[in-house]
Amino acid sequence: MINFSFGPNIFLGILVSFGVLILYFLRNVKPEVARDEDIFFATIGLLYSCILMVHGWRLDPILLFSQVLIIITVLVAGWENIRLRGLIANMAKLKKIKEDNFLTYYNLGFKFVNNFVKLCLKNIHNFFRYYSLVFLVCQ
Repeated sequence: MINFSFGPNIFLGILVSFGVLILYFLRNVKPEVARDEDIFFATIGLLYSCILMVHGWRLDPILLFSQVLIIITVLVAGWENIRLRGLIANMAKLKKIKEDNFLTYYNLGFKFVNNFVKLCLKNIHNFFRYYSLVFLVCQ
């Protein structure tokens, strides 16, 4: 049985459809950010939104709330993914323009991040070295 009446399931289905259509048409607007697998995820998202619109009237309030949480999580993660893709594309463009300029990397904070990672790895190494000695002495 299909009961197509306007409710929260229709709103969620339209929201998912809008989100995946943005992902699909991203290929036309910013091709350097688009990936080949976006077409697959857009197709799956459109199928999911159609199922949610047609059969969502049967959802209990708890199940509807869980779908709201899942959709919000997926849309936020997708937005973050697209934003990070744009940052990577800008970094690649910047690297191509100023490949030999060390100050570019220094100003972007890579020196700070590199030193921070080295410091963390050194502390982790010292931690395990100390506690491995403690473990050996306790045996």
